[in-house]
Amino acid sequence: MPEFPDDSVGLVMPQMAHFDDPLPLACGRTLPVYDLVYETYGTLNATRSNAVLICHALSGHHHAAGYHSHDERKPGWWDAHIGPGKSIDTDRFFVISLNNLGGCHGSTGPTSDNPATGRLWGPDFPMVTVSDWVHSQARLADRLGIERFAAVIGGSLGGMQVLQWTLTYPERVANAVVIAATPKLSAQNIAFNEVARQAIRSDPDFHDGWYVEHGTAPRRGLKLARMVGHITYLSEDAMGSKFGRDLRSEDLSFGYDVEFQVESYLRYQGDTFSSAFDANTYLLMTKALDYFDPAAGHGGVLAEAVAPSQCPFLVVSFTSDWRFPPSRSRELANALIRAGKPVSYVNIDSPHGHDAFLLPEPRYQAVFSAFMSRAASELGLEEQA
Repeated sequence: MPEFPDDSVGLVMPQMAHFDDPLPLACGRTLPVYDLVYETYGTLNATRSNAVLICHALSGHHHAAGYHSHDERKPGWWDAHIGPGKSIDTDRFFVISLNNLGGCHGSTGPTSDNPATGRLWGPDFPMVTVSDWVHSQARLADRLGIERFAAVIGGSLGGMQVLQWTLTYPERVANAVVIAATPKLSAQNIAFNEVARQAIRSDPDFHDGWYVEHGTAPRRGLKLARMVGHITYLSEDAMGSKFGRDLRSEDLSFGYDVEFQVESYLRYQGDTFSSAFDANTYLLMTKALDYFDPAAGHGGVLAEAVAPSQCPFLVVSFTSDWRFPPSRSRELANALIRAGKPVSYVNIDSPHGHDAFLLPEPRYQAVFSAFMSRAASELGLEEQA
């Protein structure tokens, strides 16, 4: 039986929280009952002051660190940053990572039963927003007896949730870490999301979202959506250094089969994703991205929108991220400064594009670790396990 690395949280088990209290949603509908699947790492201290919430990105889920079995080949999606001695040090912090509402990894979403009809929710599942997720996460915190998080942390769409936490529940956030995110999507980003949605919705197997009842799934559309998305997560340099114009064989075939290594890679990514992710969930998550714009209710003035926040921020961007470029992180940092909020901003030199936030880049880890160590010290958590 293989041993886990010394800096791993080891074997972890997902947990389920059921809620009977109806959740009003921003779209005007109400979710009558729902479940949230989550994992925890580390130990909650006696004062319940060392809890950290991890908010996931578009295709993420609750399994952020550790292993579900001794046979699992890859650990959770953010294992590089969660564990003993890592940036989010589980010797100091009690870490909670959940699957958002509308997800397809155990939390209530389109693949769950609709209690009102007896059918799967499918396309009838209500639109959810970043604000809705934050409200549901706060209810989970209440269930666990956590009044205030030592930190709320997330990358990409997860970073948007972090920002929303500081606006909706400012008194419940001691520190905020916003990584590779943006205070709102650009028109180009909304366009990429729309192309992805149209790829899914135009698939003959989509059946207006009722594909499960037809015994099928829009895998071709979801594959194309993921291929488009994946291109935006990588930088040109990263794709060039990884694949270049390398061919799979020595000669050109003068056809449309896979010839270049990058074609093979994208098709593999699309095939893998389309067999593991729900199409209706993908539609919902991209719409939540599109809708997020906290400054919209303040005449477009972001500094006014962030005024309710009460905690120090760490804002991180990456030089080669063209999906959410450094300029968008600087926009957030500058708005926080104008609002008189404490903020540290760093732009990490990385060739890995948007996906850099998932990777163990040394300077990124150093900055992240320093911020979290300061947070632990100021909260008196250094000697707590």
